[in-house]
Amino acid sequence: MDLKLQGSRVLVTGSSKGIGLAIAVAFAGEGAVPVIVSRSTDALESALASIKKETGIAAQAVTADLGHAEGIKTLMSKAGEIDILVNNAGAIPGGSLADVDDARWRQAWELKLFGYINLVREVLPQMEKRGSGVIANIIGMAGAAPRSEYVCGSTANAALMAFTQAVGATSPRRGVRVFGINPSPTRSDRMEGMLRAQATKKFNDENRWMELTAGLPFGRLTEPKEIADLTVFSCSPLSAYLSGTVINVDGGQMYASPQ
Repeated sequence: MDLKLQGSRVLVTGSSKGIGLAIAVAFAGEGAVPVIVSRSTDALESALASIKKETGIAAQAVTADLGHAEGIKTLMSKAGEIDILVNNAGAIPGGSLADVDDARWRQAWELKLFGYINLVREVLPQMEKRGSGVIANIIGMAGAAPRSEYVCGSTANAALMAFTQAVGATSPRRGVRVFGINPSPTRSDRMEGMLRAQATKKFNDENRWMELTAGLPFGRLTEPKEIADLTVFSCSPLSAYLSGTVINVDGGQMYASPQ
């Protein structure tokens, strides 16, 4: 299937690994040119090599910390013209209200919540002036199904859902689509770390973390490529009427009866 993305320039944040890298690879597989962003130059170099090896596309990399205004300014000065923005950067810690202190809470939100908002502030006016563009916010199921053991992330994700719906409701008037995707727990080093912490609390043994995935739909974590493929299709002209909504990707778990 031709997704009509050949030659599109796609900015993907938090894209040196995990879901972000999978999204960059998927876009490159469609002939688009990813602009990948991370705080780690070494990680970006590895990601560039992976994209080139898998797709033959030479992506662009920008080292920047999007949790600070200076980082966003650096990114915008180097990224050039962008057809599609995929907001994905962010690592909010797990834990209850008592586990996440004020300083850590605010630090996490600077990247995941305000980082998304501020990058949209930069990119959306350019797209509206041009009369075309797509913004995809990769958010997280905890915004739709809040959990006390992930209260900081649940609250940020809920805010991003509202932000996405509000902006995406009016952006089509100027030819721009804005939508979100809520991945359920997805395989990554970070997710494994969170599950190990939960296993330590529940079983007093971090090595039993895989037991916590048995109750998930299909008995497993979501794969990064599954989120990536949905993102690329949704950003493509084949999904031209999609805006102002957030897609839940949780295998129906939110509505399932406890086993």
